Amino acid sequence: MTGEMIAFFFLALTAIAGGVLLINLTNVVHMVVALIFTFIAIAGIYVTLSAEFVAVVQVLIYSGAITIIMLFGIMLTRHQEKEKQLPRLKVILTGLAIGLFFLIMYGKIKDLDFGQQNAELHIDNTKKIGIELYSHFVIPFELTSVLLLVALIGSIILAKRDDDEKEAKK
Repeated sequence: MTGEMIAFFFLALTAIAGGVLLINLTNVVHMVVALIFTFIAIAGIYVTLSAEFVAVVQVLIYSGAITIIMLFGIMLTRHQEKEKQLPRLKVILTGLAIGLFFLIMYGKIKDLDFGQQNAELHIDNTKKIGIELYSHFVIPFELTSVLLLVALIGSIILAKRDDDEKEAKK
């Protein structure tokens, strides 16, 4: 087992643990922190797979921007903080399920054969992505940006409509 594989498994376990904590925690701020750990662990997995550009995008967009937006959303909405204890059986079953999932995935990944890989794939991968994105995939790239803009405008309109309805009821 190489150091790269050990780092991959450590980051994968961190991502899985963050995801499980995200589901099981009840405090919204704690959930966001667990989500940040999951995003950063996934970025680390991308680094171990020689996808540095995707890792940087993961950190900038998901760990940074989306998490900040979620924190603003949490702070601007009303939520009740109720701490409740998880049943002990649920915690044990969750741990067993994670361990079983890890063993199954390790067994399947260990025996995978990807064949001959391009040794120069990770060299200048950001430059290669940029060339492909702006030469061969410029139309899907622009359509994606328009789609994200429409989603942003739609969410603003939906949020504005709720405020107008609340003021009309008063």
